[in-house]
Amino acid sequence: MSPCALRRLVLTDFRSYERLDLSLDGRPVALYGANGAGKTNLLEAVSFLAPGRGLRGARAVDVGRRTPEETQGRGWSVSARLDTPAGQIALGTGLDAGAARRIVRLEGETVAPGRMAEHVRLVWLTPQQDRLFLEGGAERRRFLDRLTFAAEPAHAAAAADYEKALRERLRLLTEGPDDRVWLEALEARAGSAGAALAAGRARTVRLLQAAIDERQDRPFPRAILTLTGPWGEADDASPTLAHALARARDRDRAAGRSLVGPQRTDLLVTHRDKNRPAAECSTGEQKALILNLVLAQAARLSAGNDSRAESAPNPILLLDEVAAHLDAPRRAALFDEIVELEVQAFLTGTDRMLFSDLGERAQIAHVDHSVLEL
Repeated sequence: MSPCALRRLVLTDFRSYERLDLSLDGRPVALYGANGAGKTNLLEAVSFLAPGRGLRGARAVDVGRRTPEETQGRGWSVSARLDTPAGQIALGTGLDAGAARRIVRLEGETVAPGRMAEHVRLVWLTPQQDRLFLEGGAERRRFLDRLTFAAEPAHAAAAADYEKALRERLRLLTEGPDDRVWLEALEARAGSAGAALAAGRARTVRLLQAAIDERQDRPFPRAILTLTGPWGEADDASPTLAHALARARDRDRAAGRSLVGPQRTDLLVTHRDKNRPAAECSTGEQKALILNLVLAQAARLSAGNDSRAESAPNPILLLDEVAAHLDAPRRAALFDEIVELEVQAFLTGTDRMLFSDLGERAQIAHVDHSVLEL
């Protein structure tokens, strides 16, 4: 297995943290404290060590610390020393006050944000995802894309390219000029990126289902995963999608949105033992189903079963307020599985007793007003 663990985490002016310098030993980290103490802010800081907007989906300009008198957040930074397959490295990101975009540094050198994905793979679960099966398809697509991105960093670029091509195409359709050559070029670009996007999702669902099927005798309900929509892994998906977009110009112009493509895909999850859609299951069952998806993804990535990521690091799990929603046996099983997978996980909860089954297998810290006491 390829290691990945934070050994030191330093925050400066991030959310509620003026300054934090935290030493870690590679074990799971359990954070407990009152609501609003700063636990989720710390997990969000870790999530910014990967490309994107972090586990809250926040813009870089919105996460800087500010006092009630300040109208704009300060410049901020998150830096870490990590054990990786290539050895220990220094990785950091941040935003200077007044800057338009954040900067990423690897071993002190400024690099493109995408380089972070070479060294850190993050999988997270937050309370906002508790309604994953009850919300619209967009939330499930985002969830699936995040799982896919953890294994295939290029997936994020395909998603961004596809969305940009669709936006430019729709602007051309609704605002003009009526330039057929430019439309064809945009549709070809959308077809290529959209095919890669759809293929990545389909690949993740297939591999994730295999990981779920292998996980027998677990206390979490097993799921059957299904992708809806016609855009899959076929070799001709790119020209087919480009052709479909061309045929849909009049409809898309009238609707003011794109009506065909992988943006219409949905992830359907069924409780295997009950043969019931996840949306019809109890709240506790839905939470357990989502958690099992995250654990299955962590298992397949940490075990090196993904041939596309053999040299990549093990994932780091960010599990916000997960323990409180599980009964005692499932909570103990979750901790056992994290330790068995040999992955570093950050967990939060309001009560230290929630983590009693972890014992000496974890670093347990009390958080109070963004101050940590290990």
